[in-house]
Amino acid sequence: MPLKIRLLGQQPYLPVWQSMKAFTDARDEKTADELWVVQHDSVFTQGQAGKEEHLLNPGDIPVVKVDRGGQVTWHGPGQLVIYLLLDVRRINYGVRHLVNLIEESLIEYLTSLGISAEARPDAPGVYIKEGVLAGAKIAALGLKIRRGCSFHGLSFNINCDLSAFQRINPCGYAGMPVTRLADLLPSITFQQAQDALLAILIRRLGHTQIIYLNGQEQV
Repeated sequence: MPLKIRLLGQQPYLPVWQSMKAFTDARDEKTADELWVVQHDSVFTQGQAGKEEHLLNPGDIPVVKVDRGGQVTWHGPGQLVIYLLLDVRRINYGVRHLVNLIEESLIEYLTSLGISAEARPDAPGVYIKEGVLAGAKIAALGLKIRRGCSFHGLSFNINCDLSAFQRINPCGYAGMPVTRLADLLPSITFQQAQDALLAILIRRLGHTQIIYLNGQEQV
């Protein structure tokens, strides 16, 4: 069965989230898995167990309460978001397995650029391991499993404005430093990072037949 890569460009958060839920509710055992690739308009999203105390000063940035795990994070232009809409029963993945695959894919990509990064068992995501930015979070993830299928996914800071993270406790951790790829390797373009990370995810998911879709249309 092919894997569909849906390239959505820049979109507001709410309709994409609603589309993910509708896709998951409507799919069956014959539905192909999809990766949705998007940048969002600036938004804070608050996970199911999210605590209001972690929203320090959202100001004019909207807050959307969503059905993924985790606390509060920010999405916006210059941040690569990849949603993994997978039938985890069909591919026999547990949640931990999928989390590991996402984190290891990000770490593999950063390692290929000479950037040492790591995951943490106590705080899902990917963090810089060495240098002056050691401990800073460069990628976040949050998943939801419903009807044996996953949605939501990862967010990877590439060349976004990080100032919005100062308005929250990122992922529920007060004072957590956040960084972006542009601060470590400014020569890498957004498109280069997107293409390289997608290739790693596709390989780790074991797919060889790929169909690219532009929004709702096949290209």
